[in-house]
This record gives sequence, structure tokens and C-alpha cells, in this order.
Amino acid sequence: MPCALARASVREVLPLPDLHAPPAAGGPLAGFLNLGGVPVPVVDLARLLGVPARAEDEADDPYRHLVLDMDAAMAFLVDRADDLVVVLDSAIRPVDESRTLNGCVAAEIAHGGRMIHVLELARLLSAEEHQRLDALTRAAAGRLASFGQGPA
Repeated sequence: MPCALARASVREVLPLPDLHAPPAAGGPLAGFLNLGGVPVPVVDLARLLGVPARAEDEADDPYRHLVLDMDAAMAFLVDRADDLVVVLDSAIRPVDESRTLNGCVAAEIAHGGRMIHVLELARLLSAEEHQRLDALTRAAAGRLASFGQGPA
């Protein structure tokens, strides 16, 4: 299922590194990226959106990427990050916030002969999901700090 993100919401696209997945992780949390001693939660976007699981032989696909949000506070695991595309304003159709869960789809764009959802990263998680993820991130930061690897 192709989706798009506004360039202004993305800090960088990274190749998929090894992630630390604590035992308390689960659901859409793929693990944590150690970004200079700071644990950044990585959410598997397909799992979060309920997209069927990938086949085992595709799970280690070298084209999988992490999309780091603008604040470097969260990353999303995606199957592919294909390209940076400039879309004409006339090809963008806003989506009413009430039509999607938590308003996570901001718009649709016509590209390549199909409509593609433009996701709003800040609205992909509910307030409760953010709270739970924040608690897990604090615990991961505490573990890193206990080994002398976290920020002071």
C-alpha cells in the first residue's frame, strides 16, 4: 500500500539498522534505534496500519528503511522509501480529518495513475499510544544510561 509523507515532517530516511527490541515491546513497536546514545522508538508502519504481515523471506528486505520524524523523536519502519516527489497543488486533495482514524490521512495525491494517501506523522498514534511509547522510551533510556551509553 503506497503512502506519502510531507517532506516537512521527515528529518531523514535511513537504511534499516539493527534495532534493540526489549521484551516489553510488541504490537507495532519494532524496537529502538540508538541515535547517539538516545533511544528512538521505531514503529512498524505496516503493523500499525493493519497491513498483512510480510512473508518471512521478505522480512530482511534490504530496501526497508527507517523514516525519522523531523524532531528525531520517533522513526517509522517502512518497506521502501522510493523517491522524493514534487506534487502540483492541483494533484493534492485534502481529506477531512473525521474520515480517518485520528485524522492520520491529511490528503490524497494523484500520482502514477493512482491515489496515494498522504499520512500525517503526528496523528498516526493516539494519545494513549503516545503515552505508552513514551514510557517504553524512558525505560530504554534508563537501561542505556545504566550501561553508561545514554545521555547524562
